[in-house]
Amino acid sequence: MDISKVRAILFDLDGTLYYQPPLRMLMGFELSTLPLTMGSLAKTRSVLEVIKQFRTIREELRHLGNPSECLKEIQYQQASKVVGVKAEEVKRIVEEWMYHRPLKYLKWCRRMGAISFFTEAQRRGIKIGVFSDYPAQEKLEALELESFVQLVLCATDKEINAFKPHPRGFLRACECWGLPPQEVLYVGDRPEVDGKGALAAGMPCMMVGGTFQRPSQGSVSEENISSFRGLQQLLSS
Repeated sequence: MDISKVRAILFDLDGTLYYQPPLRMLMGFELSTLPLTMGSLAKTRSVLEVIKQFRTIREELRHLGNPSECLKEIQYQQASKVVGVKAEEVKRIVEEWMYHRPLKYLKWCRRMGAISFFTEAQRRGIKIGVFSDYPAQEKLEALELESFVQLVLCATDKEINAFKPHPRGFLRACECWGLPPQEVLYVGDRPEVDGKGALAAGMPCMMVGGTFQRPSQGSVSEENISSFRGLQQLLSS
């Protein structure tokens, strides 16, 4: 990959800037204490079912593309219908257990080499942004990476209103930076979501622990990248 042509790097967040397995283990332990803290198995089951169904519905909503309705509201309304509780309660549970409670663990799950890479990219004048399907600002602060990031986008922002792999969010980043997609590298961890969306936007992409793919008229080139240290070596070369 010719890194010299890259003027900005756009990152996914969940699974890309931190390791998900240890976070899931820690949150699983916390959820296991719910019967004691809530004093009710029925309430515990309700919370667990809301989280499970919300995750499932979010994946299904990827096929909606860019709907005319507000995607942020659709996700809670759809989950509400499935689990049989009010949309406001679904939102409360999701915000507590998926957005806020994990924050205290994120620093300890941050990917090795992330700070070093961000520091080097900043030194070289490369713009850094984050585009995630979930709200990212508080997570960046918990990861202690917010000072490196100039652009933070979420799929449910009104200017985007589309989950990955729809290209709208990727192109929105290019609009904000005033750069063509070919000069923005996207770094994610899910080829079927991050990679597919970036390529649909005409943007080169790299999967942490996976492969790099560059859109071209001919064959697609690939380059293995295993970690942020590998990404930094590529940047330095």
